[in-house]
Amino acid sequence: MTESATLDQVRTLAEAIRGEVAKAIVGQSETVEHLLIALFARGHVLLEGPPGTAKTFLAQSLAAALGLDFGRIQFTPDLMPGDILGSNLFNFSTSAFTLTRGPIFCELLLADEINRTPPKTQAALLEAMQERRITLDGEAHALPERFTVIATQNPIESQGVYPLPEAQLDRFLFKLLIDYPSAEEEARVVRLYGERGGAPSPAAMGLGAVTDAAGIARAAAAVSTVTLAEPVSDYIVRLIRATRETAELSSGASPRAAVLLAQAARARAALDGRDYVVPDDVKALAPAVLRHRLLLSPAAEIEGRSGEAIVGELIEATEAPR
Repeated sequence: MTESATLDQVRTLAEAIRGEVAKAIVGQSETVEHLLIALFARGHVLLEGPPGTAKTFLAQSLAAALGLDFGRIQFTPDLMPGDILGSNLFNFSTSAFTLTRGPIFCELLLADEINRTPPKTQAALLEAMQERRITLDGEAHALPERFTVIATQNPIESQGVYPLPEAQLDRFLFKLLIDYPSAEEEARVVRLYGERGGAPSPAAMGLGAVTDAAGIARAAAAVSTVTLAEPVSDYIVRLIRATRETAELSSGASPRAAVLLAQAARARAALDGRDYVVPDDVKALAPAVLRHRLLLSPAAEIEGRSGEAIVGELIEATEAPR
């Protein structure tokens, strides 16, 4: 059984990780916060934003600060499931099949431009994301305990892309929207990187590991000590069920969304050094948990409504415990 860190140690560790990532990443503090919550809640994250907004570099910097084994897969239309998972190859010297492991065998996997590959290859990630294992030729192979997927997609281009199916979207704890930086932040980016040649790297920016897989496991174990009181648990259920009852949505959130929201709220409380969840934890995380799980009704689409606005209205309309 993994030894648990104290909540004060979790808060201190989170501050150290934020500080280390900030050496290379300008702004994006809310995105980094959500990534830390997902990490300690053992959830996966989908990053969506235009090209050149440091989505890939953010994942690389986070892995460097965490001291995790980092893997990257560039998704393309011709990528096959075996390119991700690996394959059993016949070794003529031993007259036996040996497993050649694919890039999925890592602790933090960056699935870059995940919507550029066909559904068959996208589906290769489903078992890995849900059960942290893969099956090759009928044999199960365990992935690292801390296996986490950070996937990216570009919302601008619509040609040559394959939208993720609902079943796979539901495996992501958060969908985070990356926007262009403010004028001040962009000026800092230019000052920081404008005189450097080539692509930046975390090592070149002075990033070092402030923890490792064992340290993250202890912090994650501390999340399980956070109390989720029954009134807050009921509030989560009412909020999730409200997404299925409004006429503006043709499909609401699943029970899995309620479970993941509860886990994320506990992780957020732990990062804040609290041993209990408050309704504000739920309210702060609900948009990122729900935005990729909802389908607008035809009437709402005609009216130009957005899922983001509907989620905000449902949060306001659902009474929170005092």
